[in-house]
Amino acid sequence: MATAHVFIVDYNTFKYHLEYLFAGTGAGNKVIDFNNVSTTTLHAQSENNLVGMIADINRIRVNDYVLFYLQQNYQMGIYEGKFYGIFKVIERRGFIDNNDSQQFLKNELQKSLTFRILLQADDVYADGVTEWEALDEISSIQSPNQMLWSLIYRKLKGNRGNTMITIYEFDRIKQLIRNKNNRNVLTGNYFTFNTQSQKIESCTQQNRYTGRQSNINLLPRLINKYSRNLQFEIHLQAYILQNLENITPFSNEQIEWIGNEVSCGVGMQRIDIMLSTVRNTNRVCIPIELKSTEAYLSITTQLQRYVDWIQQYYLPNRPSDLEPMIISRKISNKTSQNYLNLVAEFNTFNRRNNLQLRYVEFDIITNNINFVEVIY
Repeated sequence: MATAHVFIVDYNTFKYHLEYLFAGTGAGNKVIDFNNVSTTTLHAQSENNLVGMIADINRIRVNDYVLFYLQQNYQMGIYEGKFYGIFKVIERRGFIDNNDSQQFLKNELQKSLTFRILLQADDVYADGVTEWEALDEISSIQSPNQMLWSLIYRKLKGNRGNTMITIYEFDRIKQLIRNKNNRNVLTGNYFTFNTQSQKIESCTQQNRYTGRQSNINLLPRLINKYSRNLQFEIHLQAYILQNLENITPFSNEQIEWIGNEVSCGVGMQRIDIMLSTVRNTNRVCIPIELKSTEAYLSITTQLQRYVDWIQQYYLPNRPSDLEPMIISRKISNKTSQNYLNLVAEFNTFNRRNNLQLRYVEFDIITNNINFVEVIY
């Protein structure tokens, strides 16, 4: 299996995404000055916003699926937002093309898209499915948990140009797109967008993507913040998502789906990282709470919200075992009263939910992050 991701495009940019087969996000005029270095001139909020976008692009793997959401634009005759697809990620993981005069297609796009991936056609269909058809039409919905909550939450909270959707949500929206197009797949490997008909069309012209593809490396910046006891949870999230398969607790897992900042309610609750893995014939859902500090008392309160939401909204659609996890800074003194109280809280959480909370600690030694699962 693979994760599906929805990228937001507009009336002008969609054509270039199709003709050059790439997707991307950006943050206005901001420039990345902390990639592969330990310092930045950016304000903390601006840095965290950009690192959040890096985390989003780091979640994406080769062979993942991509859909485009074309934003509503009354002036240009686009009276409803529409979902188009389907494409696949190829060649490499996400990369940076920094915001300067050399950024590829910046003038044509009329905006900066700094964080990018390359695509190829999967099954591409001409017509898009309207937002109303995907999110509001409920004639075939048997239960509220079958609605496309990832996209509904994204609509309510906004400001996210790259959103993952669950496997069952992708199956539903893919079928809606297929039905809208009478299952007729466009032929060819090259495409453009007809702004008059609002349809994707096949074309014979191949436009080669020749932009810069800078690798992402946040480790120097993360280590700098770690050594100065500054908060770096979003940096930790981005690092883990990029290196997931090489991190000890996950290196032997068969990962079928990756999510980050997974909304689990109309409030601000978001699961830092959520995984779906397959062990033999069993699926396991792993919601992860990240802390750049040591774990503290009452940390399971937030995890309880995650567990409750997953059990009501996710598991009915994707039956799985549930293994909540905390990843936090190493507590050196395992005989301290604080640590003993924390373990007692973990055990209370386990009894209440009939689950086993996994606890992973990290520290940094010789410029490497080490993750160790603690058996408490």
